[in-house]
Amino acid sequence: MTARHDEPALLPAHWTPEQALAVFECLHTLREQLWSMYGPAVQQAWCDQLAPQLPLPEFDPNDPF
Repeated sequence: MTARHDEPALLPAHWTPEQALAVFECLHTLREQLWSMYGPAVQQAWCDQLAPQLPLPEFDPNDPF
């Protein structure tokens, strides 16, 4: 069963603080590298995902606010 996006992933509860720190540091390094390589593309994809491109509503400049 895979975790849904709104549910936290299940992590092992038996890790030592040192093991958890090692994973944290690895993820941090991976995030930095991904951002340096794909930052603008990730931002655009995130924007597209949050606000899909929809046609703009018709605008009549004579209509009151």
